[in-house]
Parts: sequence; C-alpha cells; structure tokens
Amino acid sequence: MADSSIGTAEQLRDPNYTPPLIKAVPLGIQHVLAMFVSNVTPAIIVAGAAGIGFGSDQGALGFPDMTYMIQMSMLFAGIATLLQTIGMGPVGARLPIVQGTSFAFVPVMIPAVAGLGTAGLAGLMTGVMIGGVFHFCLGFFVGRIRYALPPLVTGLIVLMIGLALVKVGVQYAAGGVPLMGKPEFGSLAMWIPALVVIVVTLAIKFFTRGFAAVAAVLVGIIAGYIVALMMGQVNFGNLARASYFAPPIPFKWGFDFNVAIVLGMCFMAIVSAIETVGDTSGITKGGAGREATDKEIEGATFADGLGTAVAGVFGGLPNTSFSQNVGLVAMTGVMSRHVVTIGALFLIACGFIPKIGAIINTVPINVLGGGVIVMFGMVCAAGINMLSDVNWNRRNMVIFATALSISLGLQLVPEALQHLGKTAQILLTSGLLPAALISIVLNLLLPEDLDD
Repeated sequence: MADSSIGTAEQLRDPNYTPPLIKAVPLGIQHVLAMFVSNVTPAIIVAGAAGIGFGSDQGALGFPDMTYMIQMSMLFAGIATLLQTIGMGPVGARLPIVQGTSFAFVPVMIPAVAGLGTAGLAGLMTGVMIGGVFHFCLGFFVGRIRYALPPLVTGLIVLMIGLALVKVGVQYAAGGVPLMGKPEFGSLAMWIPALVVIVVTLAIKFFTRGFAAVAAVLVGIIAGYIVALMMGQVNFGNLARASYFAPPIPFKWGFDFNVAIVLGMCFMAIVSAIETVGDTSGITKGGAGREATDKEIEGATFADGLGTAVAGVFGGLPNTSFSQNVGLVAMTGVMSRHVVTIGALFLIACGFIPKIGAIINTVPINVLGGGVIVMFGMVCAAGINMLSDVNWNRRNMVIFATALSISLGLQLVPEALQHLGKTAQILLTSGLLPAALISIVLNLLLPEDLDD
C-alpha cells in the first residue's frame, strides 16, 4: 500500500517524481536488498562449475576470481539499472526497472565452463558480449516476435530453467560439489543450516508483511549464516586478503569465440527479452495502472542488451530485469524511477569494493544452498503460473508433453548425445534449446482445431 507521506497519489504514479530524500534512500536500498542474493548467486554457481569457487585450490588465495565475478555482478547490475532509469538516447525505459544477473542463462553457462577453470571464462565472456549485442538488436523488433512466444512456450522455457537449477540447489545444501563422494556430503551438519534458511524464509514470507516479506530469502540466509557460524562452518581467513577498492578490468580472461556458447547466449537473449517485456508491462500496470508503451518496451530491451554486452567486456554475466522488484513497486505503490536510481548507485559503489565480495564469500555453500532451493523452486513455480493461462486442449497437451519429455530427458541423460560434437552437446543438454525449438515449431505448425 502506498504511503501518503511520500507524495500524493498522482505523484506516486509518476516515474519522474522524486520523493523526499529521507524516504527515497531507504526505498532505493530496499530494492537492492530484495534482489541482492539473486544477483550474486549466478556468479557463485558459474565459478563453482568452472572449478574456481568453493572447495577449489583458489580457496587458499581467498577465491580472487569468484570475488571479482561477484564484484562485477554488483557493478554492472547497477550500471544496467541506471541505463533503465536514467536512459541514454533510445536506450532505457526510464521506469523503475531493476537489472541484475540472470538465472535464466545459468543452465547454458554451466556446461560452457564446467571444470575448465579460468580458461573457460574467455569463451563465456565472449559469448556474453556477442549475446548482449544480439539482445540489443532485438529491441528493434521485439514487439513483432511476441506472437511466436505464447504462455505455452514461455511457461515451458521458464519451467525448464527452474528444473535445470534445482539439482544445483540440493548439491549446495548437502555441501557442494567439492564434498561429493566424501562422508561429509549430505551430513546433518551440512543440512541443518540449509534447513534453517528454508524454514526462516518461509516463516518470514508468510507471517510478516512489508519489507521483511520482500527480503525473506535474505533474512533466511542471515539466520542460516548465524547457525553455521555457531557450528564453526564460517571461515573469515580470506577476508583480510581482499582490497577496499579495485576497478573493473577489460577482457580480464581474454577473448575466445565458441560457437556453442554464442548460440546459447543469443537464444537465451530472446527468452530474456520476452521476460523484460513482461516485467516492463508489470511495472506500468502495478505502479501506474496503465499499459507499457512501445517506446518503453523497446528502450527496456535496448538497456538489457547494452548492459549485458558491456558487462561481458569486464567479466560480468548477462543482465536482465528482475521480476521480484516489479512486485515491490506494486506493493509500495512508488513508481519513481529516481528511487531505483539511488539503489543503482549503491550497487555501483559495492561493485568497486572487493571487500564486499569477500564478505559474501564467507557465506558457507550449504547456507547458500538453502536459499537457492527456495529461489530455484520459485522459478519453477513462475513457469507453472505462466502455464496456467494455457488452454489445455489435446493439441497443447501434445506440444507440452513432447517438448518436456525430450528436453528434460536430454538434461537428465546428457550421455545420450555423446556422439555429437561439443557444440551440439552444450546447446541440447541444457534442455532449454530443445524445449524452445520443439514447442515453438509445433505451436506454429499444428492446427488449432487438432481436437476436431
């Protein structure tokens, strides 16, 4: 519910209105806290897949590469958010849209870097850059491709993203990949902090209101962190090694063109663009009670792509609009883009301070696992919610069943494609590409009167 002390009802619906600073600053920080965990988690997951995260040899050095990736996640989330709120020419919706590192790309990024260490990051970041440019170009005709992506297709893709990630959440909660095969993996000592995170998150989400409910996952992770600290699972040894200031480094991991990664990033850019269209519409409906204009949707897509491309140059991961902040706008009733600008400036400041990334690195992997179990489950739930809008006739059930069976099967049994080239394996075993291609093609080809 909107607070009348912040401004009149008409002012609160105006994106160009700036509330009093004493109110605007905490509102901006609230936007950051609502997305903070989701924003830095993909960097931790990708670093872990590459073999430079928790449990790796870099632990003795303080996980410098993972710390840097976390740092870039914060910095370029802030920069991409500024592109949305302030704008630059045709770039930016000039709405209170919060940008952040996207979970949607994680299933494509994991096989691209699996076990390769920093050597795999050159190809990944090159793919991020090129995918960002492709994403930017989608802004010129994003409205014209929406017909090919009804809820049946988009809901299935989002569901597949969640299903690809839930395994990671459970692995983390049980102790992470470094402990797999060891007696400690899945022990009660690992699961207790993870379960505390889940229980506290659910309790806060369903039995409180306002900001606490919005930041439930963050509160849950803090509670799990405290329990892990009491159990002796938190290590502060690497904190002292992190500096207080460090600038981003262009092409930190080099440049390496990998066809599979580039194609995967371009495909996921389409998914991300459609998500941004939905988030932009959600912002205007929830905050101002109107439909988003074509200019706003195009500007939001341009900002998505540009933010991703620039992030890739400096070793950051793909950016997209954050749906949880859409709900926050609707809850607070504050449509001011300048409130989100304040939050973006806070993120940028954090991005220049490696010490903050090092502090995040002290969170034990099992504690993080408790949080991502909830978050990844919510991704699945979001996909199911989108599918609830589908008319479940025989035609649509056949499309869904075929696409789900093949895509999930390939994801669960990647060895089934061992005789294909590496490029095809990366693209097909993520599950996302076959799910999208099969559902889109069948939806376009099968007649609507299939039941007759």
